Amino acid sequence: MKGQTCFLVAFFTATFLVDVLGYSTGGVSEVCESMLPNHGAGPQSSVVPYRITTNTSTFTPGDIIQVTLDGISGGSFKGFLLEARTQSSTIPRGTFKATDSRVQLLTCNVGGNPYEDSAVSHTSSNDKAEIIVNWIAPDVGNIEFRATFVQTFTRLWTGVTSQNIQRSGTTVAPQITTVAPQITTVVPQITTASSTSSRSRASSSMPAAGSNVDAFSRDECGSTKFCFINPEQCNPASDQSCFFMSSTQLNNQGLLFEISGMASGYIAIGFSDDQTMGNDDIYICGMDDSGSIQVRRAYSTGRSRPQSRELGQVNNITVANTNGIIQCSFVTRNNISTAQRAANNMHYLFFAFGSSNGGLINRHERTFISSEKVNVGDVQSTSGSSGRPILIKTHGALMLIAWMTTGSIGMLIAQYFKCIGGESKFLGKAWWFQLHFPLMTLTVALTIIGFVLVFVQVKGWSYSAGAHPVLGCIVMILALIQPFVAIFRPSPDHKRRWIFKYFHAILANVIKPLAVAALFLGLLLINVAPDKWPVKVLGGFVGWDLLAHIVLILLSIFWRKDCTTEKPMFPFFIVFGVYLCGNLAFLIAILVGIGQT
Repeated sequence: MKGQTCFLVAFFTATFLVDVLGYSTGGVSEVCESMLPNHGAGPQSSVVPYRITTNTSTFTPGDIIQVTLDGISGGSFKGFLLEARTQSSTIPRGTFKATDSRVQLLTCNVGGNPYEDSAVSHTSSNDKAEIIVNWIAPDVGNIEFRATFVQTFTRLWTGVTSQNIQRSGTTVAPQITTVAPQITTVVPQITTASSTSSRSRASSSMPAAGSNVDAFSRDECGSTKFCFINPEQCNPASDQSCFFMSSTQLNNQGLLFEISGMASGYIAIGFSDDQTMGNDDIYICGMDDSGSIQVRRAYSTGRSRPQSRELGQVNNITVANTNGIIQCSFVTRNNISTAQRAANNMHYLFFAFGSSNGGLINRHERTFISSEKVNVGDVQSTSGSSGRPILIKTHGALMLIAWMTTGSIGMLIAQYFKCIGGESKFLGKAWWFQLHFPLMTLTVALTIIGFVLVFVQVKGWSYSAGAHPVLGCIVMILALIQPFVAIFRPSPDHKRRWIFKYFHAILANVIKPLAVAALFLGLLLINVAPDKWPVKVLGGFVGWDLLAHIVLILLSIFWRKDCTTEKPMFPFFIVFGVYLCGNLAFLIAILVGIGQT
């Protein structure tokens, strides 16, 4: 009996271990059809945080398609199972080729028939930010890639699909090729950045681009390659101040990139869904901690330093650094990875440069941004604008005018200048009200216009802008409430007039600090000046505004307490005049800073 008990315990223990350990190392061939691992937990019903992207939307039999699995916002996963299927079928189609040691090929048995190398899965339960594999198309109709992602043992998503890949062309024999391994480039030590050129060539069957610094040229731009250039007419072959990026489609062998520019640490190109930093795929050509130039890949999640990613399928790397001009060329077969699935591979293009420290890049000194979405696989030439789009700058300028000047002056008049004109009125209303009303109306109007402009530019919500858009929306809502409250206010002699009076005043004193906080965050977002002097100027304005209120409060207490006091108001007007001059000086300075971004 004891022997039977030991046997049963050993049997169930072994079975459990095989199940757990087999799944942790990706041995999931037995669930190819259901694609649902036996973890004891069903799939999640929440929004899937992962995606499947491909480097093409069409295929002919024999084509090699690159398939990428990654997190939508840079999240990682521990396990996965990937197959290609035709619509409404559970039979895996085509064959996969592994590209690194984290991937293993599976033979799936469906309906009693084995399909060799028809699925891929993980080899360990380590976190993975991105997986890239190649799939060889068979002679079938339209297909889609289907995957299961495992985040934890009990948290998984199944039924995740790619876009539909359309069959085109005629039947041809499959052409099986192997993917060149990732090449690690070793660059000689640069002795002096001002006079020494170092270039390292990665060995590969494909020709490397260029062998010296002046090999990059705009001569083929628009005829055989895509180019992104600033200034627009410059040529990297002869102009040291030229910032240049080109890409050339190499049939099924990927894209050849060339990037060049003068920088003290790095140059970089980024691909984005919008013209705001965040959720961007980036290639960096910059110095490591020894001063040698290397090509790296990264992903930007916001305005902090980008997160490093595996270089993936990048080879034929060639680099140089001569007289401060950094140049890199490389071939990549990686998909462009951003938050959205871009139609026709259309993205905004960023070109940034700056300094580095110990191999880590610092905040970019300047950024050139394409004015519209482009496909770097197309043959065309374009130039980038330096800094922020005009609508973003206009948005910032309008908000500064509204809440630094018109709003601040209007509130100040309502608080301290109700004795203007004494008992006399202008157009039936008190003098102070006839000044306060148009200033606050203008403030609300400027806020509405600026609010609309930024949404027109971003075309939705800017998820990478942090708290700034949240505060902006709160300010917009409260600013709209104020005039409606004022319209329905009781008459001055009404018994409930005091309710309006205090509510109106409290709401005003809530809106202004929120608006100023939004201005600070906005200035930081648009990357004004390397030393952020416009942000410091805004801080100076806050101090100036606070000082004016303190002086006016003291005058109200010790000089003229109310409108029945006989003392003249000239001290108030002196303070107001000085405040107004300072206010305009601060405003103009910051507007100049925005114009220079």
